[in-house]
Amino acid sequence: MNAIAERIAEFLKEFPPFNNLSIDELKMVSSSIRVINLEKHKVLFQINDLLHDSFYVVASGVINLSVISDAEETLLNKCLPGDVFGLRPFFAKNNYKMTAKAREESVVYAIPIATFRPFVAQNAEVLNFLLESFANNSNDPRDIESKGKLLSDNVVLNAPQSDLHYLQSLSYNRTPIKVSSSSMVRDIAQLMTDNLTNSVFVSENSFPIGIITDTDMRSKIVTGRFPITSTADKIMSSPVITVAENVSLAEAQLLMLKNNVSHLCVTQDGSEKSDIKGVISEHDLIVAQASNPGVLIKEIKRSRDVQDLKQVRNRLTEIIQTSISKNIPLPHICNIAGEINLAIVKRAIELAILDLGSPPARFAFLCIGSQGRKEQLLLTDQDNILIFEDVAADKYRDVKDYFLKLSKKAVDTIEKVGYNPSKNGYNASNILWCKSLTDWVKQYENWMNTPGEISNEISSIFFDYEIAFGEPKIEEAITNVIFKNIKKQTLFFDYLGNDAIRKPAPLSFFKKFNVEEEGINKDKFNIKIKALMPLIDGARLFTMSNNIKGINSTFMRFKQLAMEDPKHADIFLNCAEAFLVLSKFRTLEGLRNDNSGEFITINELSKADREILKNALAPMKDLEELIKDTFQLTQFS
Repeated sequence: MNAIAERIAEFLKEFPPFNNLSIDELKMVSSSIRVINLEKHKVLFQINDLLHDSFYVVASGVINLSVISDAEETLLNKCLPGDVFGLRPFFAKNNYKMTAKAREESVVYAIPIATFRPFVAQNAEVLNFLLESFANNSNDPRDIESKGKLLSDNVVLNAPQSDLHYLQSLSYNRTPIKVSSSSMVRDIAQLMTDNLTNSVFVSENSFPIGIITDTDMRSKIVTGRFPITSTADKIMSSPVITVAENVSLAEAQLLMLKNNVSHLCVTQDGSEKSDIKGVISEHDLIVAQASNPGVLIKEIKRSRDVQDLKQVRNRLTEIIQTSISKNIPLPHICNIAGEINLAIVKRAIELAILDLGSPPARFAFLCIGSQGRKEQLLLTDQDNILIFEDVAADKYRDVKDYFLKLSKKAVDTIEKVGYNPSKNGYNASNILWCKSLTDWVKQYENWMNTPGEISNEISSIFFDYEIAFGEPKIEEAITNVIFKNIKKQTLFFDYLGNDAIRKPAPLSFFKKFNVEEEGINKDKFNIKIKALMPLIDGARLFTMSNNIKGINSTFMRFKQLAMEDPKHADIFLNCAEAFLVLSKFRTLEGLRNDNSGEFITINELSKADREILKNALAPMKDLEELIKDTFQLTQFS
């Protein structure tokens, strides 16, 4: 087994559906995988192309999936590292119905379907995942796999569709009507009418043996096939499809789709030999769509004022809480929350433009820091900048004045939604952070060529950014300047390296938590500054020094670094895992106390949680030593 195949297997093991396979099975698959390097804007397949013999997984970069709608190309999905796409050859015979194009330099793994099919046949979880992903991403109403799909329409959302359905809570009727097999249909019909319900369960010893729905009444009684004096056992549908109480929306949809039923029976342990606890109907699933992240995006686009946006953000908090309680992987939650946050920012800018009139020049509004990394699960500070295209000297002042007013309105709107302006003044409404492309190019070059000379001005969060609104080419120009200057700047890495290791140690010499010694947070542990920031800074530092573009998330940066640098892969993978654990601690703290989650009350944690938290801090020492060794830190030490 060669080293590349082993690294691919380890990468795949982190993501569904491959996490349902053993590492040995993944090594077998990986040995036949082709690694495809795609230049920016390179098309992997397009609408009406003949089907390939493989499906694909994004290894690095971003792949856009788009469809043609009303003669326009519409972005259907943005696939990030770990996302599966191109599943049509598995389930359909006709040509591709969408285009897959690299948004930036990307690497994808081509997995031969002939190699992978046996693992699908042997593993129901893998089959369910692929079926669901294909059904949710299909945009062709003629696809048989899409029939009976309960989504009102295909959600156009720049986030992995496989995430969406796992991020919603599912409410259903917890007091279902139960009848015996000998009950008369006439009485059952009256019971359904009196209780305003469209289904009853036929039970025996509290176990479900059948179900009668409005459809059964119409197709069997109203048509005259059975008399109204028939007993329940004559017209009931059997067996009943049963599920456990904690079933997700995705699982419920998939079960209805696969079994061609409109109701599911919730039982104590999910089996038919267990007490009936509730009934899930198609209507319940449609209602659940109100908390679908895709629906939230649509509501954001339609919103007219701050109150509308604030209501959506409150529902996002509910989605985050539900997702964490169901142990949904944190990177999935961050992806969805990040897209919704970006949509809120975008709408705030659109509302400002509606108020001020059309912009006098093209521009890009970038979210920086945690929003730029899509790691903002709590209502923490907003950090952003605005870059407008170069204009004639005599127009510069008026153009800048317009964009400062625009930024002020947008920042105020975002603040009213719940995100306070940056404590450090890193907002586009600040004259320092709203300027022309040329001025921004000079700014970044100064930071990189003479770091530390104006120490109160530079912040490494300016190197984590994501465009929320405007001209993508302006964002690309900034990226190009950064990576052009990186090649010759050991001084810059000295500065960033020292910045990364300068944070106070999280643990004392005796392995006690270094808590705050005074102030309102006395005896609390600052998880942001002492635990998360060193990991965030370290991931950024190594990603930039390895010339890795297009990956903003700290978790995915560490995962990519493990692939780029196998010698230190263990350190990077341990840091990736530690980041997730620490982020979850912070998020839970923030949700519990309706704050930024920055300070953890150690004494309120269970002994087990204290050990988990302490263990998550262990990889930081290895990371610090690697930074010192790699960048030979002497300049500012």
